[in-house]
Amino acid sequence: MQIRSLILLIIFCNLFFIHVSAQHTDTTFGPLITDRPDATEAPTVVPKGYLQIETGAFYEDVGDDTFTQETTTFNTTLLRYGLLDNLELRVGWDFAETKSASNGIELPDLESGLSPLLLGAKIGITEEKGILPEIGIIGHLFLPFTAAKDFKPETTGVDFRFSFTHTLSEKSSLSYNLGAEWGNDSPEAAYIYTIAYGYSITDALGMYAELYGDFPEDNKANHLWDAGLTYLLNNNIQLDATVGSGITKGQNLLLSAGISFRLPN
Repeated sequence: MQIRSLILLIIFCNLFFIHVSAQHTDTTFGPLITDRPDATEAPTVVPKGYLQIETGAFYEDVGDDTFTQETTTFNTTLLRYGLLDNLELRVGWDFAETKSASNGIELPDLESGLSPLLLGAKIGITEEKGILPEIGIIGHLFLPFTAAKDFKPETTGVDFRFSFTHTLSEKSSLSYNLGAEWGNDSPEAAYIYTIAYGYSITDALGMYAELYGDFPEDNKANHLWDAGLTYLLNNNIQLDATVGSGITKGQNLLLSAGISFRLPN
C-alpha cells in the first residue's frame, strides 16, 4: 500500500505541475540545474529573481530480519530563490509516515507528520575554469519547533557542505560534496561525502550513478548507492526517478520520483 500510494501521489503531482507550468518556457538560462534526485547538491545557484521548486516523494525500507521500518515521505519540497547573482535562499519541509515491524509482525504505532523546517542558503564561490571545478557552499538549519511530535528533536540541527562539479565532456560530468552535519539531538558530528557521475543520453534524457554516506564520530560509517534518470520536458521542467540501497547494513531499498520546475521572472 505504501508504494502504491507513493506512485499515485507522484502521478498526481506531475500532472498538476505540468498543467500549471507547461506554458512557461524561458530559455535565458538554459536547462534548469536541480539539487534532486541524488544526494549530491550542485554548486550552481538559481538565477537572480527566479523561484525553483523541487518536489517529489520517496519510499525507504531499513532494518534487518528482526526489526524493520518503512518510511514514505509524501513530499520532499525544496523552494530555492535566487536573491543575488551568487546567492540563493532555501526553504524545505517534508511530510513523512513511518511503519515499524518486529519479526515480521507490524507494530501498532504509526509515526507521521512534518519534519523540522529547513532554512538555508547556497553561495556560488567560483565558476569552472579548466581543471578547476565549479565550487559552491551550502548550509542549513533544521528548526525543531516546526516539526510534528513524532519527528521533533530537542535541539536545532545544522549541516554544511562544499559542492564541486567538473565537466568531463559535452555529455558527462562529475560532482561531489564534502561536509558535516549535527542532528538527532547528538552533539557529535557526522562527516558527509557524495560523488555522482552524470551522463546525457540525449538533450532531454540523462542518467546518473552515485555513492554517498557519512562517518559519525560516535558510530560506524554508512555507505550507500543510488542511480536514476532525469527527463527535461522543457528548460524549466524536469522529471526524475531513482532507485538505491545501502552498501553497509541499514537501508534495504530506496525508491524516489519527483518533479522540478523553475518559475520565470
